[in-house]
Amino acid sequence: MHEYTSTARVWGLTCPGFPEEVSRARRWTRDILRGSPLADDAELIVSELSANAILHTASGGEGSFHLALAVSPKVVALSVTDEGGMGTAPKVERPSEDAVHGRGLGMVSVIAHRVVVHGSHSGYTVTAELFTDTQPGGQLC
Repeated sequence: MHEYTSTARVWGLTCPGFPEEVSRARRWTRDILRGSPLADDAELIVSELSANAILHTASGGEGSFHLALAVSPKVVALSVTDEGGMGTAPKVERPSEDAVHGRGLGMVSVIAHRVVVHGSHSGYTVTAELFTDTQPGGQLC
């Protein structure tokens, strides 16, 4: 393979900050990953991260959020970038049993093999990675 040739493919989508855009993000993800054994998990992750962007950041309403989906032979990486506006970074929480919110990113961290948060109060990107080879002895990228 030529040193500048990659087998990774990357897609991007920017959505207005309306609740109905979460279903659009799910369909978009499902269409790209059609036939992949990771499609269902990826769709669930994108749904949660998109909903978080709309509900908990300036992306909701008049704002927007951006999705990126990268697919390679070893990993599917899903990123959602919001418009920030909150004083705290997204984080995995352990809410009380009667709490109404706070479980979504924890669920994503259980499904994904790795979750990384980058950014500042002006905007955060949450990236969830799903590895294709998780068999014992398999090498992860």
